[in-house]
Amino acid sequence: MENKQILCVGLVVLDIINVVDKYPEEDSDSRCLSQRWQRGGNASNSCTVLSLLGAPCAFMGSLAPGHAADFLVADFRRRGVDVSQVAWQSKGETPCSCCIVNSSNGSRTIVLYDTNLPDVSATDFAKVDLTRFKWIHIEGRNASEQVKMLQRIQQHNSQQPPGQRIRVSVEVEKPREELYQLFGYGDVVFVSKDVARHFGFQSAVEALKGLYGRVQKGATLICAWAEQGADALGPDGKVLHSDAFPPPRVVDTLGAGDTFNASIIFSLAQGKTMQEALRFGCQVAGKKCGLQGFDGIA
Repeated sequence: MENKQILCVGLVVLDIINVVDKYPEEDSDSRCLSQRWQRGGNASNSCTVLSLLGAPCAFMGSLAPGHAADFLVADFRRRGVDVSQVAWQSKGETPCSCCIVNSSNGSRTIVLYDTNLPDVSATDFAKVDLTRFKWIHIEGRNASEQVKMLQRIQQHNSQQPPGQRIRVSVEVEKPREELYQLFGYGDVVFVSKDVARHFGFQSAVEALKGLYGRVQKGATLICAWAEQGADALGPDGKVLHSDAFPPPRVVDTLGAGDTFNASIIFSLAQGKTMQEALRFGCQVAGKKCGLQGFDGIA
């Protein structure tokens, strides 16, 4: 299992990041302090963090041929992320986003140009050699197709001895009804603060207790709550907590949640306990918020 990879399935986008000293006012003419291109997207960012932490990892998502895709693939390779699983699409465009990062407080505003590029399908996933992976992480997107992918992993695992089974995590980040079926899959389920609030919960602990009945038997549900840290609830019914670890100065919060998820996965894949993983996830996510981009996380 040591040489096997962690596979992240989901989105990759081109982030065009403008750093400003304050958020632009309406009808104003502002100058940005700097601008850069950066590979983004939840699953893509998690791959970056996993690779920086030292885990062999691979990305599976959709790209359309073109200049943006060339940049993204080159950056994956620069980070040591395996992109042999990328599904190249002949129609649509590679998504991009315009991100405004406020240098005074590190907050970010994202405007996504979401194209008609198809997401990875169950047919695409059927071509993946599952024996290459020890962990597969699914970013909730086209849930009906992703359920079929998860069921394929379950079938594969049913034919393997315990030590060779693939561990699975899913992320339910967006408050969209179709994504909620993903709660029922995965050994680890990440639910976002936005989804928790959509259900009417006012804290991570409330969300865990209210949503745990949706996860499969034996799974652990995790919810991060920004500066309040993160909590996890497993099959033993005990809520685990880690405080947040804010940096001396918040520089850039873009990708902090993806960093948290990746760090949890990395830690658990290394055999750490859930409490250790939760603390490590909060530590690395806090460190990321004090950095521009991801360099310096490890």
